[in-house]
Amino acid sequence: MTRRIFWTFLALIAVLLVLAVVPLGLSMASNERASFRYGTENSARLVSSAAEELLGDQDSPAPMNRAIAAAAAQGDCAGVYGSAGILVDSTACRQASGAATRAMAGPVLAGAGLVEAQHGDWLVAAVPVGASGGIYGAVVFARSADSLNDQITARWGWLSLIGILALALGAALAVWLARWVSRPLAALGQAAGHLGEGSLDARAPADQGPQEVRELAGTFNRMAARTEALVHGHRAWVADVSHQLRTPLAALRLRLDLLTGDVDEIAAAELGGAQGEIARLSRLLDGLLAVARTEAAVPRPEPVRADRVASERVTAWDPVAAEREITLTAVPAGVVRAYLGHGELEQMLDNIVANALEAATDGGAVRIETSARSGRVSVRVTDNGPGMDQAAKDAALERFSRPGPHGNGLGLAIVSRLAAGNGGHLRLYDTPGGGLTVEIDLPAAPARHGSRKSLPVLNEF
Repeated sequence: MTRRIFWTFLALIAVLLVLAVVPLGLSMASNERASFRYGTENSARLVSSAAEELLGDQDSPAPMNRAIAAAAAQGDCAGVYGSAGILVDSTACRQASGAATRAMAGPVLAGAGLVEAQHGDWLVAAVPVGASGGIYGAVVFARSADSLNDQITARWGWLSLIGILALALGAALAVWLARWVSRPLAALGQAAGHLGEGSLDARAPADQGPQEVRELAGTFNRMAARTEALVHGHRAWVADVSHQLRTPLAALRLRLDLLTGDVDEIAAAELGGAQGEIARLSRLLDGLLAVARTEAAVPRPEPVRADRVASERVTAWDPVAAEREITLTAVPAGVVRAYLGHGELEQMLDNIVANALEAATDGGAVRIETSARSGRVSVRVTDNGPGMDQAAKDAALERFSRPGPHGNGLGLAIVSRLAAGNGGHLRLYDTPGGGLTVEIDLPAAPARHGSRKSLPVLNEF
């Protein structure tokens, strides 16, 4: 936008300067040429008036000689011709008495009046000697146009210099105007990007730029403040719920444990059932808190080595897999960098691997594969368990859809929410040969994003 505003404003100034300077320069040049022509004609008439005393009144030639000498002193050329077209006197230069200029005296002697011609850089004017009383001769006067051309060139030079200075001033003004408009918008865009990446305290300057931009920045700041208040309020609510619900459940479970040793077998069996329900309620509460955390979190994306995270999760879950005699492996695929919130790929893989280990048969295998293509990263967890039919796959991403003996049916729902919050999605499909493959599709890390500093993550409570 800065360049567009700058070049538009500069082009407008340039057009205005051309429309103003060029006509002014042409008008000044025309006036200079008219003044030069008038001065040449006037000087020719002065010589003609002095020559009339000799040719018309038969007086002394001294006035004519002085006029011719004055013309020569100024660098002009003059020639006086009699009524028969014979040269009477002239300056030393031949521009007014040569063959080309002598021909101009003929029409003047014939009564043509003033005759002008341009011979190279010389303006030649022929005027009659005498008037109503008769024509006694002709004066041919030549003046070099070098001074005129130099003067016109100097005028054009000054006009060009003024135009360049005006254009430079306009360029400076265009830069200032472009920055005045674009800088607040750029700051607003940067603040919006930081807010979208998880920095809830991001604000845009609301005291810069045009009034419309200031109003937009103020609206954005109010929206950001409201979003920050809602997110922090939700986090506080989750913390309160965790504290208020966990404590009574723990106290109730402890009371039941104490009662178990003081009752008969029938009552002990009933108490065991109650303890199982409390354990199920605790797992349900843990799932609700996990979902609330994922919904309250605003991830701050950063480059994450997906291949390295896969290897780390294999190491972390390997004891569980070994206990169930399941082979858990990570398929190496080189360096694969995803772009998502800190710690969220680990959370997604933990939920998926836990489900896969539960579904895999004894002596089975669970495999984690990572790959990158066309700006996307794919993380696939494959097992050889019983798999799912289409209805189960459709319901698996909904909350509490498939509660099991050791879970609450929220694992894949949490993974789907985390993937969507990071610009990705979750997909379930059958593994060739039997089993289920869970694929997480995520954006790849930008090529030059590694140098950016990450803001504090917001998905921890």
